[in-house]
Amino acid sequence: MGGALYPESLIRVHTEFLSRSVMGNTHSVSNSSSLSLKCADEARAAVLSFFKAPPEYTVIFTANATGALKLVGESYPFTGGSSYVLGNDSHNSVHGIREYANYRGARVCYIESTPQGGFDAPTAKNVLLRNRPRSRELAPSLFALTAQSNISNSKNPLSMAEYASSLGYHTLLDAAALVPTSAFSLADNPVDAMAVSFYKMFGFPTGVGALVVKKSFLAQLKRPWFAGGTVDVVQVPGNIVTLSHEPHEQFEDGTINYLTLPAITDGLQFLSAYLPFLPLRLSSLLHYLVSSLSQIKHDTTGTPVVRILSRKPTRRVKNIGDQADTGSTISLVFLSPTGDMIPNSFIEYSASRQFISLRTGCMCNPGAAAAILGIQEDMQRLFPGVTLKDFETAVGRELGVVRISLGLASNFQDVWKVIRFAALIGKEKSRQVLWDRWTEASGIGQAI
Repeated sequence: MGGALYPESLIRVHTEFLSRSVMGNTHSVSNSSSLSLKCADEARAAVLSFFKAPPEYTVIFTANATGALKLVGESYPFTGGSSYVLGNDSHNSVHGIREYANYRGARVCYIESTPQGGFDAPTAKNVLLRNRPRSRELAPSLFALTAQSNISNSKNPLSMAEYASSLGYHTLLDAAALVPTSAFSLADNPVDAMAVSFYKMFGFPTGVGALVVKKSFLAQLKRPWFAGGTVDVVQVPGNIVTLSHEPHEQFEDGTINYLTLPAITDGLQFLSAYLPFLPLRLSSLLHYLVSSLSQIKHDTTGTPVVRILSRKPTRRVKNIGDQADTGSTISLVFLSPTGDMIPNSFIEYSASRQFISLRTGCMCNPGAAAAILGIQEDMQRLFPGVTLKDFETAVGRELGVVRISLGLASNFQDVWKVIRFAALIGKEKSRQVLWDRWTEASGIGQAI
């Protein structure tokens, strides 16, 4: 979920294409530019097809999912009577839209996270109902739904977007963590706009994401500036500007990443071949990993080595085509023999020595991190200018969790290596050796 491994076949196909083709800036009519435009159009069509988007949708290519979310935030017509509703368990790029809402006088309304992340559907409906727009024309309001959390492993009900829409909200779906391992259809789950990132889906290319958006919704957005590529005519000096006739071009600043867009088409074809089988495969790996980690004990005290904080699946996927009720991520903390949290920085360092890539921290999702770590009250006591060090000093330990993400390329050997590593931490002698190496490398004079 953080960044998928890129398949050798995809790199080879794209390299061969570039070696026999000459691409040019799409804002021209030369042969090389025409080829780039053709490939860009094919990539847009592939994205729409992959997500089963009805004809009213178009695709705006961005640098990443964050860029797609920012496009909506900066252009949305918030007013003093508007509401921006979102869940605590959201990525910082979703939280960041509140800056635009606050600047224009709109209310920012949060849906509380459960202790396992995500939100409770009745609670979410209550927040949406209490803050529903009085008039979509005079006080447009936006609901941002996180389809799947990048830290708590929770999947929120997609039907919540339909409910919000029935109340008059515009709906924005952050699908960046969902679509790498779950099939998604805009025909079945319509939203006004959806943000995705392709490197999370199939590893290559980085630097390309997309906003899949209804053209009618685009028509209501007003960008605070224009740039090369977004306009047809500009009066200089003066104030007259005519935007590009294609809706998507009005939101694609400058030159799109035309050299890598053909890889989007190939990558979606690659993922399409595996996606029906992924939930079944990942469900098996996740269940084995969760059950095995839960059974590992310290050799000196018999106490657990890890505490899993993220949401665990309630059922196991058994058939091809079925969807899991959670993601394929585990967020946990490692515990010392006395039950105290072992520093995440030590775990990350020690894992890297075993050639295991783990991510630690709050994963750009402070709301979910606070919920699953049980530090919501500490979050409420933050003050302007607070630093991470201040926060950690107040809490008394490092903030964040250890995240293990399973995806397209994960296999049993990967899971087994993580289990073996956790067992290594549970053995006093091996843990002390790792600790000594870490303290020497980091200059920290501690004992565990």
